[in-house]
Amino acid sequence: MNLWKDWRLHVVVLGIVIVTELIGTHKVSIGSGVILLLPMLYAIIIGLGLFFTPFVKEKQSKNAETLVFLAVSLLMAKFGVTIGPAVNTILEVGPALILQELGHLATLLIALPAAVLLGLKRESIGMTHSIGREPNVALIMDKYGLNSPEGRGVMSIYIFGTIFGAVFLGLISGILATITPLHPLAFAMASGVGSGSMMAAASGSLVSAFPNLEKDIVALAGASNLISTATGLYVSIFIALPLTEKLYAFLTKFRDKKSASKVKVEG
Repeated sequence: MNLWKDWRLHVVVLGIVIVTELIGTHKVSIGSGVILLLPMLYAIIIGLGLFFTPFVKEKQSKNAETLVFLAVSLLMAKFGVTIGPAVNTILEVGPALILQELGHLATLLIALPAAVLLGLKRESIGMTHSIGREPNVALIMDKYGLNSPEGRGVMSIYIFGTIFGAVFLGLISGILATITPLHPLAFAMASGVGSGSMMAAASGSLVSAFPNLEKDIVALAGASNLISTATGLYVSIFIALPLTEKLYAFLTKFRDKKSASKVKVEG
């Protein structure tokens, strides 16, 4: 009950929501790419700034952790309601969109070795098992807890992706679509990575570059994002996260053995 009575936290959150909604969404065009500035980005920046002011104390920070878990739970329920009626759409778009889920494994195959090489510990599991969007945050929170190393890892990637993910996809999709021989609709399908802001930024760049394909780009990007949202969580649960755990154990064992051998030689 103390959580719900924390009026200071609720006032701060309400104020952030009102300010960010008043600012709205803005687009910045850079060549064939588009940078999409969404209210969520402003909310993170404002919230981070308020943490270092007298408006937010340690009590509000701890209470906010619990509210994040509750908010993500509601979001997961919303995903389930959205996915159910769209099963036929998912089946109609064909195997190309389904196979894109294999691309999610690249995050752990490429990023995890780099994280271990940089000396990161179990934070790297939360950081690299996926692109770290809402369903993945919920998965890590449910299995390890928000205060665990894995929880801190996935939250850091969630914040990083919110700030830079849409910018990166907005630029890279438009640039690659205009300089490579691949069809723009292929990039439309690839833009649905399971994040609404990232998908909007990527498809916005494609529409700007190929306005005559606007309807097809929006349709395929939306279907792709829906599939990533629907199947990406299951890929994380049954494939990506267990594989990340095993690969992390192997890499750290190899790193420790190599370090021990180096110390022995120097000694």
